[in-house]
Amino acid sequence: MNILRKFPNINLIRTIVVLVLPVILVLLSPSIAEAQKKEQKKPNIIFILADDLGIGDVGCYGADNYKTPNIDKLASQGIRFTNAFTAPLCGPSRATILTGRHLFRTGATNQDATGEMKPSVETFMPAYLKQAGYVSTAIGKWGQLPLEPSDWGFDDYLKFKGSGVYWNTQEKGKTYLVNGVETKLNDKEYLPDVMHKKLVEFMTQNQDKPFYAYYSLSHVHNEILPTPDSKPDSKNIYADNISYMDKLVGELRTELDRLKLSDNTILVFFGDNGTAGGKADAATIGGRRLIGQKGSMEEGGSIEPLIVYWPGITPNGKVSSELISAVDFVPTFAEIAGAQLPKDKILDGQSFNAQLHGEKGNPRTSIFVQLANNYYVRSTDYKLNQAGELFDMSKAPFEEILIPVDTKDPKAFDARKSLQAELDRLNPAGGYIDTGDGSGRHADKAKNKAIKETKKKNKEE
Repeated sequence: MNILRKFPNINLIRTIVVLVLPVILVLLSPSIAEAQKKEQKKPNIIFILADDLGIGDVGCYGADNYKTPNIDKLASQGIRFTNAFTAPLCGPSRATILTGRHLFRTGATNQDATGEMKPSVETFMPAYLKQAGYVSTAIGKWGQLPLEPSDWGFDDYLKFKGSGVYWNTQEKGKTYLVNGVETKLNDKEYLPDVMHKKLVEFMTQNQDKPFYAYYSLSHVHNEILPTPDSKPDSKNIYADNISYMDKLVGELRTELDRLKLSDNTILVFFGDNGTAGGKADAATIGGRRLIGQKGSMEEGGSIEPLIVYWPGITPNGKVSSELISAVDFVPTFAEIAGAQLPKDKILDGQSFNAQLHGEKGNPRTSIFVQLANNYYVRSTDYKLNQAGELFDMSKAPFEEILIPVDTKDPKAFDARKSLQAELDRLNPAGGYIDTGDGSGRHADKAKNKAIKETKKKNKEE
């Protein structure tokens, strides 16, 4: 009675609530549903893999001769890793990235052997992510990898023949393959632009699903040709190619903004091996050349630019010196996606997802790198190879200092002991033994080179 006296129109209020509340809920429900949907959607992952791009080719790593403003911006907004490593040649590197397993386990120890992997034995990244609801595409270089991307779990793909394809004036550039259909590359059509367009189409078609894109660039593998932006009198076509690659990274971000996917997309930029030999002399940092290049077991062969930008998650502009291995991408992406990894298969990577969140995580104490039957284990300060040679890496990536076997330095002694224990644990010699020519490259290339050198010598004589 007291309440009724205080609120004489309470019945009217009740009636209004009963009639109006459902209408309000109906009006709000799309917004609520959209918010819930956005909150529940797993992040997209775009893995950009540059070809033959070393740290000396990227501005934010201190490159003297090349400008990469879009990649640098990515680093300023995310995490830039300064100790990320992979195998020093295209095929073995890609096998490592996609399987999360060392080469002596998969047999992909050289360019030819990489093509012998089978889906019945090995599992590639998209097959793991598919279990967590991800749709995937492989766009660009498939190169030494076997079969078709679809045989390894990719739902969609565009691939070209070989490496370094840009225009249809190249023998391998006449056509490319889209989901099994051979497609003609038209005159004045630039393949990297075709690849970019294909990626945008894939993102547009799958913007309501979590997706994984393995975006394997043409740039900057030989044959280095003028880009659509190159001036007729350009003095540095290689620099033009790096600039165009960087431009494509910027255009990708623009498309993500347009599709309203930026906030829920992780961008990962990585290189497949170091700068190629013919370009390594110019890939200097602070006026100094890196030791080694593509194909070598020295630092310049395997240390790679690695930048990760995850909006709202990665700390802005952080530079991390933690050791990262190419085998780490599988467990990292699987953890992010909520995908289960098999317990009956040895995976060599460890997730650095925690580090992407700005947390300490479980940092590596060493990384393993292999090509053919050459390999090493590297900690932050030391490196031990298959021949038992120990190197002081304090001046890397510019120098590797061989430490005498009889050194009395206690730090070097302890480093040898711990790194040898890691090699013993991995036991590379107990896995696949390389049967190539020892270089890790294509056997026919080595044979053809020898024939050419013999002919040249005979001609000179």
